[in-house]
Amino acid sequence: MKTKEEQFNSLKLSGIFMLIMNILMLLVISAAFVWAVSTTDLDSFLKISVLVILAVLFIINCIFWGGFMLIEPNEVMVMIFFGKYDGTIKENGFWWVNPFYTKKKLTMRARNLDAEPIKVNDKTGNPIMIGVVVVWRVVDTYKASFNIDSGSMATHVAGASVPGAVRLNEKMMAYQNFVKIQSDSALRNVAGMYAYDHAGAGSNDELTLRSGGDAINSILENQLNERLEIAGIEVVEARINYLAYAPEIAAVMLRRQQADAIISAREKIVDGAVGMVKLALDKLSAEQIIELDDDKKAAMVSNLMVVLCSEDSTQPIINAGTLYN
Repeated sequence: MKTKEEQFNSLKLSGIFMLIMNILMLLVISAAFVWAVSTTDLDSFLKISVLVILAVLFIINCIFWGGFMLIEPNEVMVMIFFGKYDGTIKENGFWWVNPFYTKKKLTMRARNLDAEPIKVNDKTGNPIMIGVVVVWRVVDTYKASFNIDSGSMATHVAGASVPGAVRLNEKMMAYQNFVKIQSDSALRNVAGMYAYDHAGAGSNDELTLRSGGDAINSILENQLNERLEIAGIEVVEARINYLAYAPEIAAVMLRRQQADAIISAREKIVDGAVGMVKLALDKLSAEQIIELDDDKKAAMVSNLMVVLCSEDSTQPIINAGTLYN
């Protein structure tokens, strides 16, 4: 019993050749039937025998028509003989096989899943909205056909006359639904492993959802591949395409981010102002332009800090008297 994907090695003939042979066979049977009915050279028993043989050949010819199949590029045909997996045909073209084979078509073309953002909690417990785009394809036809129940997940009514293209599309949509559910599971797991940004992380060097970029996407892709391996599906690419705080805390977090930005800007302004004041005092002292005592230095430092750190333009006051007035 085969338990993994294998190449189909049973009888497989050119579809064009068998089409010509079937047409010729049908013409010969039809001509022989007309001759048998119209001839008087045969006794009744022999005529009935010939007609029975022709009827059997006609039935066989009708059965042979069920062995044709067309395989397009990046499509495969899973062959099942009375419930037994007998291999997968991946060669493109028009083929004929034993008509008693059950043929299940699968496409190995890449498909895209743009999942709606879901609400999850990050590592610090903050509710966030996160979405993902997944590019996936079927790579193992045995697992895809027999390890998950794609047949009952399809929406068509059993026994109804449904075109093959529609059945294939419904089957692939069933796989896509499987990928979506597993994507949500992996996304929740990854989001719970990391904080949204550095404000909720332990240090600025810690990986976060917002700053992780390719590293987070790589972790998500690996987790998806682990979950989808059972279905014979490979994730070509997985990327977070939406990331934001949940609406109920978005306003508060925006104010926090604004406060962090203001504090960071103020720190740079103060650092620059202190450096400029120190430079001014050192230059005045080095070039002996003026001698300042501690009180005047303190006053000068205070004035310079106000001028340099103020958000609004300061209005200077000119001292028309002496330095000590």
